[in-house]
Amino acid sequence: MKTEEHSYRSPCPLSKALDLIGDKWSLVIVRDMCLGKKKYCDFQSSPEGIPSNILANRLRQLEEHGIIKKQPYQEKPLRYDYFLTAKGADLLPVLQALVRWTQKYDPDCLTPPIDFFEIKPKDLLD
Repeated sequence: MKTEEHSYRSPCPLSKALDLIGDKWSLVIVRDMCLGKKKYCDFQSSPEGIPSNILANRLRQLEEHGIIKKQPYQEKPLRYDYFLTAKGADLLPVLQALVRWTQKYDPDCLTPPIDFFEIKPKDLLD
C-alpha cells in the first residue's frame, strides 16, 4: 500500500471521511466486499452498474487510503483479488446503520441479504 498525501476541505472528521469515501461508488464497493465480492468482474456485475474506468479509479483510491488491499491471483494476464483491511472492515457498522436508516424512511428499498446485519468487522478479515 502506498501512502499518498491527501488534502482535505476541512479538519472536521465528518468532512474528512466524506473526502475519502463520500463519492457515489466507494461505499458500494465496500458493501460488495462485505458481501464476499473480491474480483474486478464481481464488482462490475453489481446492479448499480459502475463504469469500468470509475471502478478502477475507486479501487486505486481505496487502496491508497488503506481501506482495501489487493493480491494477485493470476500472473498472465495479471489479475487481483481485493480484500478489506481492518480500516475498511471497520466501515461495516457504518454501512449497516445507513441501510437501517434507509429501510426506516424508504419502504420501497430492497432488503439486504438476511445475514448482512449478522456480519461483524472481524468476520471480514483474513
